[in-house]
Amino acid sequence: MKLFNDELVIQGKIVRVARLDGEKYTFPEDPRAAIDALRGSGTHADIFTFLQKLPDTSVKHPYLVEMDNLAVLPVSTFENWWNNQIRSYPRNRARQAEKKGVVLREMPFGEELLEGIRGIYNETPIRQGKRFPHYGMTMDRARQYAGTFLDRSVYTGAFVGNVMIGFTKLSMDPSRTQACLVHILSMAQHKDKAPTNALIAEAVRSCVKHGVSYLIYEHFNYGNKADSLTHFKEVNGFQRVDIPRYYVPLTARGRVALQLGLHRRAVDRIPEPVAEKFRDLRKAWYDLRYRASAES
Repeated sequence: MKLFNDELVIQGKIVRVARLDGEKYTFPEDPRAAIDALRGSGTHADIFTFLQKLPDTSVKHPYLVEMDNLAVLPVSTFENWWNNQIRSYPRNRARQAEKKGVVLREMPFGEELLEGIRGIYNETPIRQGKRFPHYGMTMDRARQYAGTFLDRSVYTGAFVGNVMIGFTKLSMDPSRTQACLVHILSMAQHKDKAPTNALIAEAVRSCVKHGVSYLIYEHFNYGNKADSLTHFKEVNGFQRVDIPRYYVPLTARGRVALQLGLHRRAVDRIPEPVAEKFRDLRKAWYDLRYRASAES
């Protein structure tokens, strides 16, 4: 459903939490008006949550607030990012991509892009030690998955010859203040060609071209976990920025849920040493299962 002109996403069964679709680059212009509209809309949502827009990280609204975090790259010029904001390793990897024949191309939303996306997502059923939920993607699913915010998104493909081996979708907020790497994925079999590093560089160029001041690479940390992806973001110049996330109860159930902390993900309540052991076991299981499937 829509909230004014924006799509609304509602998640949860016992406690239903509403948020704007694309909440890292879509914000309620008037939070109070949005809340009043939600309460009278019949959505049956219990809680409404929204993030505050960069660059202001101080608390601005009189609602329950908890600090969330984003991976943020302040953008001025490409040369400043290349020379001053990143380390030598990602710089060398981006050069390596060019030497190994990776060609970057901004693409319109259409069949060629969707076929490329489908090929990348269907390369392997296991990624980062866990089942990849988008494996088996169809063209219709690719169109639905990648086809949001077309009026303020830029798609870039990384090619070797005629084969798209990686892509990004960069979506901007209406004011072009901040943009988010909504999708960034490359084929594992072409990891040696460093397409992901090349795509990050191209995303910075796109931000400069469109006058975007902040490039967001989703969250910097997920819960208490710092992993290889966190390190990848850091060496490419992204910084952790803590930003207010607001929670507004829309129903009596929502008020109780907020008091009990039920708006937080269950996984965030698990101690990190326990979560790490679970991830190791999960990786071993999927490695064994995938190897057995490949050999049969």
